[in-house]
Amino acid sequence: MTRVRLDGVTKRYGGEAVAVDRVSLDVPQGELLVLLGPSGCGKTTTLRIVAGFVEASEGRVRLGDRDVTDEPPYRRNIGIVFQSFALFPHMTVFENVAFGLRRRRRPEAELRRRVGEMLELVRMEALAQRMPRQLSGGQQQRVALARALAIGPDVLLLDEPLSALDAKLRHEVRQEIKQLQQLSGITTVLVTHDQDEAMSLGDRLAVMNDGRVQQVGPPEALYRRPANRFVAGFIGRGTFLEGRLAGEGRFVTPSGLVLACAAAAAAGSAGATELMIRPEAIEAEAADAGTAAAGANVLDAVVERATFLGPTVEAALRLPTGEMLAAEIPAARLAGLGAASLAAGAAIRVRIDPASAVPIAADGI
Repeated sequence: MTRVRLDGVTKRYGGEAVAVDRVSLDVPQGELLVLLGPSGCGKTTTLRIVAGFVEASEGRVRLGDRDVTDEPPYRRNIGIVFQSFALFPHMTVFENVAFGLRRRRRPEAELRRRVGEMLELVRMEALAQRMPRQLSGGQQQRVALARALAIGPDVLLLDEPLSALDAKLRHEVRQEIKQLQQLSGITTVLVTHDQDEAMSLGDRLAVMNDGRVQQVGPPEALYRRPANRFVAGFIGRGTFLEGRLAGEGRFVTPSGLVLACAAAAAAGSAGATELMIRPEAIEAEAADAGTAAAGANVLDAVVERATFLGPTVEAALRLPTGEMLAAEIPAARLAGLGAASLAAGAAIRVRIDPASAVPIAADGI
């Protein structure tokens, strides 16, 4: 296991275009760090700088105690799984996994033992003599992982490893990747633009935008306490109300709506211009339930539309002051609400958890 460190890494193209801007990251031994962000944010370029495929314009790359900034890829002992899997179509599963070991001229007995271990690890030993074209997408992904791990790399890099799979298979394979990473204990950096994939796989996430790291932390921390508006909007969904902090844990919108909120929120919240409310933080009950419309963040609302999604119902709610709220109501609550309560135009009562109403600073990192 090896620690990965990036110190002030920058990549410029043509002297003007900045793809990666002063990125510093520290990935401890055995951690799975996810680089998350939209297309063009610099995450793949950052990964390729770690691999040695792209030369940094500035900054240093360190693997453990070694400064590998100027070393070629083959001297970095890194395993890589590409977006397309990049299996050799003319080689069997066995020979694909053995490829890196043959290039390193390992003895045949050691090679066969190592390939067998890797195929057993990914549950592909029974398919060792098949060709890639005879495998499903998920099976090809497992072979690509086995090939990357067979050489005993210090670090594993995964570049959008699930993007070529369908939704159901993505869910299954990402659980396998997490299990394999934990079993092997290998330090791993994974690139994705899929927030669900990132949150289910990463020990920590590094959210990137415009070549810069916006925030680094565990998934739950980024979800509940985003550093700025970009992170808040990219991680999960929510309602964002414009306004200002009015002291004593209160947020006031231009319409005069006053909401109690988390006083100790994201860094820089003293200058917050928006309030983030996650959809699951909104509790709902029928307007005639008998509860007085009073207390912290208890409000009357009107249902604009509702969509049944199985375990939850997504509802768009309009407040008397004109603001819209996006709510996520557990389907188990429908019996208590009554079907008519979520019909378009129906009156409903909501309560917003003050601890989950988070002031958000403007972008500017």
